[in-house]
Amino acid sequence: MNGWRGRLGLIVPSSNTTNEPEFYRTLPDGVSLHTSRMRLEDADAGNLTEMADEVERCVELLSTADVDAIAYGCTTGSLVKGPGYDEEIESRIREAAGVPGVATAAAIKRAFDALGLESLAITTPYIEDLNRREDEFLDAAGYDVHDITGLGIKPNLTIGEQQPETAYREVQTLAHADADGVFISCTNYRTFEVIEPLERDLDKPVVTSNQATLWNALEMLGVDPPKNAPGRLFDT
Repeated sequence: MNGWRGRLGLIVPSSNTTNEPEFYRTLPDGVSLHTSRMRLEDADAGNLTEMADEVERCVELLSTADVDAIAYGCTTGSLVKGPGYDEEIESRIREAAGVPGVATAAAIKRAFDALGLESLAITTPYIEDLNRREDEFLDAAGYDVHDITGLGIKPNLTIGEQQPETAYREVQTLAHADADGVFISCTNYRTFEVIEPLERDLDKPVVTSNQATLWNALEMLGVDPPKNAPGRLFDT
């Protein structure tokens, strides 16, 4: 039986081409992935807010696969309305499906806390408005954002076309010397290949959106991560 250790449901923007591949090659044996999609083409506040109207529809579809937990795989999409919106998304999933839900914006905070990170340097592929909203969200949660930069990309499909070395180079431009750790934001931004090289080069933890979401989801399933799971986070 597929998912004999656990079935993970995943809700992603329709134009996301990165989240599923990164999850597929990292999931432990016996954990299966089942996906539903919300329509999104451009990554901006209006479209991300409207996209969330599809949460219950996606949850209802995933429930027919008898999933054990559901992840909402979108960072700015789960913080776009400010503090508490991530928890609202998780609550909506629980109420609709009767199983645990994890929103990426909530998962990254849990990851920062697990690693003891209080100050962060952040790189994203986003436009400036989304960077500002993320900065304000994390500031309200008690984290000190030392630096945040973005690529200014609005079409979500274009974000998914970026190579992992882009994220690596962008991290190197950050003012990260006094930050406890680095955060690479966006579930459609390919990062898994560069997490461990960055951690070695910077000598500090690196958290990414998909990494934190998968880490949190596996905790909810009660399943240990595989040895190939990238980064110090999976050692916590």
